[in-house]
Amino acid sequence: MAGLLIDAQKCIGCGRCAKACANGGVRIEGEKRDRRAVATGDCVYCGACVDACPVGAIRIDRGEAAGAADLASFHGIWVFCQTDRAGELVPVAFELLGRARELAAVRGCEVVAVLGEGADPPAGNAAQLIAAGADRVLACRDDRLAENDSECYARLICDLARGRKPEIILYGATNFGRELAPGVAVRLQTGLTADCTVLAMDEQTGLLHQTRPAFGGNLMATIMCPSHRPQMATVRPGVFKAPEPDAMRTGEVEEVALAADARPRVRVVEHAKPSDEPSIRDAERLVVVGRGIGGKKNLKLVRRFAEAIGAEIGCTRPVVEAGWLEYRHQVGQTGVSVAPKLLVSLGVSGAIQHLAGIGGAECVVAVNEDPDAPILSAANYAVVGDCIEFMNAYLR
Repeated sequence: MAGLLIDAQKCIGCGRCAKACANGGVRIEGEKRDRRAVATGDCVYCGACVDACPVGAIRIDRGEAAGAADLASFHGIWVFCQTDRAGELVPVAFELLGRARELAAVRGCEVVAVLGEGADPPAGNAAQLIAAGADRVLACRDDRLAENDSECYARLICDLARGRKPEIILYGATNFGRELAPGVAVRLQTGLTADCTVLAMDEQTGLLHQTRPAFGGNLMATIMCPSHRPQMATVRPGVFKAPEPDAMRTGEVEEVALAADARPRVRVVEHAKPSDEPSIRDAERLVVVGRGIGGKKNLKLVRRFAEAIGAEIGCTRPVVEAGWLEYRHQVGQTGVSVAPKLLVSLGVSGAIQHLAGIGGAECVVAVNEDPDAPILSAANYAVVGDCIEFMNAYLR
């Protein structure tokens, strides 16, 4: 039976269920006294029709919906480890391995790194992944993987996952990770939570608690995938701290193959030259400004202050929208997640989506005139005062 079950004997054909459904998952068939509700293939099992039915003729069997997997047969935490055009591992791969190692300690399972490379990759990538926390590296070396092509990588991951049944797969929320992960989720018929800022493991059930900002960043939602495996999430670079590499760790490197019929759908004609500007994501010291600095005219003072402490400059979304700074400076859920050793926040109120982007900072110094500003509660050192006076006092 389908997951959405309608009792034809109880149904009175009133149509309330069809009106309540926003996805076309229920329709009314028949004429007059023979009118009855019928489930369609568009049901997403939200339960709106169940609540709307006045006679209790509709119910959802979530165990049957979408064919729930045998959860006990899934084990291990996988991390997709992306490489750049030069074949070097991107930093978020190490950040995710560090968090995966902590989750695996709770669950008592293996951490597996999935590594795709061209036929002639740089030496040492697999060893770096083991030093960062992987127990096993599934390495595939194939010219079709030299470019970050989602078709080939999705085929590789899905073929491996169907045979080996990982409990969790984590991806970096890079441009490529955001393209790849949804395709894998569709093929494996499972869920995906995007842009997570917190990952936690339930030791007893094996459920991954995936927390991310929701409703425009006004609240934090914790999402779980109770009926399907693998559980999958993307995490922004900079959210978790990369572990210190341990050269004494040992692990296994297993060579795996990409299916012979896997073919990329996109042909790369040319690579655009990357910007020479330093990324605030990699800054060890960062000065982040909000509208509380008073205006664009005060950015000259901010630059002097940032130069004095050896910092890059970031900003909040309203500063970008006002045209004071470019988008590449934006810090937060809709900008860049950062993890500097020192972050000085000037005139920033601290909206939840901004706080989600600075969660990896080791030390936060916040200056704000409003004693109730959320940023002050999130800071290691809080200064209630005018940020212009604060900078001038430092520069004297």
